[in-house]
Amino acid sequence: MRKPPDGLPGFQQYQFAFTRHIRNPAQNPRPAGVEPRRMAIYNDLLYNNVESFLLRCFPVCRKILGESEWNALARDFFANHRSGAPLFRQIPEEFVRFIESRGDHPDQPPLFPAFLPYLAHYEWVELWLDVSPLVVDMTRIDAEGDLLLGAPALNPVSLLLHYPYAVHRIGEGYQPTPEQQETTWLLAFRNLDDKVRFIALNPVAARLIALIQDEPQGEQAKRQTGKAILEKISAELQHPDPAVVRAGGVEIMQNLREQQALLGVWI
Repeated sequence: MRKPPDGLPGFQQYQFAFTRHIRNPAQNPRPAGVEPRRMAIYNDLLYNNVESFLLRCFPVCRKILGESEWNALARDFFANHRSGAPLFRQIPEEFVRFIESRGDHPDQPPLFPAFLPYLAHYEWVELWLDVSPLVVDMTRIDAEGDLLLGAPALNPVSLLLHYPYAVHRIGEGYQPTPEQQETTWLLAFRNLDDKVRFIALNPVAARLIALIQDEPQGEQAKRQTGKAILEKISAELQHPDPAVVRAGGVEIMQNLREQQALLGVWI
């Protein structure tokens, strides 16, 4: 926790003492002249406000850790993390960064399961997509267009995710050890009904999405067709029968369009 600079006026020293106590009342004494009951109201109000917001965003993390470890982690975050974002809705993103920084010490005993930073990021993504200001503009997209002959249009409110653990399966009944790492690709997106969805992808589907993402986005941009993208994947795989890759790719794209991860083809 940051210490106040030397030579501050008395009222600023008092402010530092006040906020240090609020952040961590167990280690920092209550400022002189403040009634214990009133100070406790501030302590509870501010901490509970932040902790309840974290709880809404990270319910699986909370369930995995249990009440005691969760409260210790949330209190550590509240007391010691220096947030780089002033907006309340960005608190969960700051919490993810905090967990990532706490887990990056291989020479020290682990504070939580190795998968927790990835699970926290996965849970945060849902909030990020839910509040994203990005919007879908269908005016230049043919929702029924040929995905093979046209240039596939990816839902812009989406994220391609890559984790070393199957985070979407983690829960009370499945908590993998580092030896049980499982490379996992997920596509997270907000559909046209403003519902956030996740789709598990195999490596070929993930590569397909990555190549579509890499296509230029300007109005006059020259984009590759679905067929050209699948031919590139076939060449990368050195597959003996490109027709098999093409057929599988078409099936993947059709499935993604049905779920509104792909919106159609560019006009």
